Amino acid sequence: MKLNEIRDNEGARKGRKRLGRGIGSGLGKTSGRGHKGQGARTGVAIKGFEGGQMPLERRIPKRGFRSRSQLEYQVVNLGRLQAAIDDGKLDAKKDIDAAALAGAGLIRSAGDKVSLLAKGELKAKVKLAVDRASKTALAAVEKAGGSVTLPEASAPAASE
Repeated sequence: MKLNEIRDNEGARKGRKRLGRGIGSGLGKTSGRGHKGQGARTGVAIKGFEGGQMPLERRIPKRGFRSRSQLEYQVVNLGRLQAAIDDGKLDAKKDIDAAALAGAGLIRSAGDKVSLLAKGELKAKVKLAVDRASKTALAAVEKAGGSVTLPEASAPAASE
């Protein structure tokens, strides 16, 4: 076998349709486009067009709005935190931050912002670093003997 003898298998490459080459080709005259009308013209774009009837995407009601600038928080409840500590996924003696929570499978990734909520009960003394926490969750962690570190911007105001 020589390089100049290499060929594709028979039928591996399909030839293009030769349009408008006489009636014997089966694609002569109108080239398979029928007679006149929108579909016979070039540049036709009728996807979703239903013959003048209101199209499906306009008949169905639109709901909701999702702001691109809104921050999304991963929620961690105290009960799930305690369960992870009990299962040995988290070490209560070490500082618990987003990376530790991601490693334990409580949030998706270490880059996510974390919100601490008070659902469930926390018995372990933990030192948490989260982006946001409810007042009830803060009280529950402090009651268990732990502490919560928040960024300066989201820390509860002193006047509250």
